[in-house]
Amino acid sequence: MSSVPNVTLNNGVKMPQLGFGVWQVPDDEAERVIAQALEAGYRSIDTAAIYANEEGTGKALAASGLPREELFVTTKLWNSAGETWTRDSVLREFDASLARLGLDYIDLYLVHWPRPMRDDYLTVLRTFDEIARTGRARAIGVSNFKPPHLRRVIDETGVVPSLNQIELHPHLSQAETRAFHAEHGIATEAWSPLGQGKGLLDEPVLAGIAEKHGRTPAQVALRWHLQIGNVVIPKSATPSRIRENFDVFGFELDADDLAAITGLDNGNRIGPDPDTFDWS
Repeated sequence: MSSVPNVTLNNGVKMPQLGFGVWQVPDDEAERVIAQALEAGYRSIDTAAIYANEEGTGKALAASGLPREELFVTTKLWNSAGETWTRDSVLREFDASLARLGLDYIDLYLVHWPRPMRDDYLTVLRTFDEIARTGRARAIGVSNFKPPHLRRVIDETGVVPSLNQIELHPHLSQAETRAFHAEHGIATEAWSPLGQGKGLLDEPVLAGIAEKHGRTPAQVALRWHLQIGNVVIPKSATPSRIRENFDVFGFELDADDLAAITGLDNGNRIGPDPDTFDWS
């Protein structure tokens, strides 16, 4: 069994706080890469329809021989260019993801982006709630939603997402959004938790803290996420890095370490702004 601590979502479902992301892992490599992650100890796997590796992910999970109840599988509804989601189209896409994964249920189903200019995310969340009530998704949530998007969902549908998966790393600590999550019982999950290697891991602050603890800058950054309460899903296809990213439970950052890392926030996004991002 994995030693990763769980986060309890607002509907009582328990989710590993450290998971494995498979963004940019080709479908024909997913089985090998995920097998290495499972061997390292990961039990939570994060994929998405747009990643085009749900089939490979499903094959890896089936080949692992691990009991289904030990696995936590997240996938996401992609917001197709030019398409406005309806109840029926959301249900069809959910069924397609479930079939590609070869599963009877998904542990966490997320809508990938809010696309406020399409004005369809309320329909999506109402349909997600319907799916959850059937038990085919144990929990439902969102990705890349800002507090105004979340507030509208809660106020107009009564659905409180279990989790919001957002770009979050020491260069973009998302304090306002995390505070909103805490107020409403929404778990925070970080994508690109290591900043996609775009300068974050070269920060002297991280290097100094890493040296202090006998760890790597990546391990320090992941430990920061865990200690401030984020769910985190690092991605790597390199076996040694997969193991390194999992080995983050044998040390603890002190208050000065945490403050120094949080102080790296410069507000710079790697990904697009959720208020304006669309595929038209």
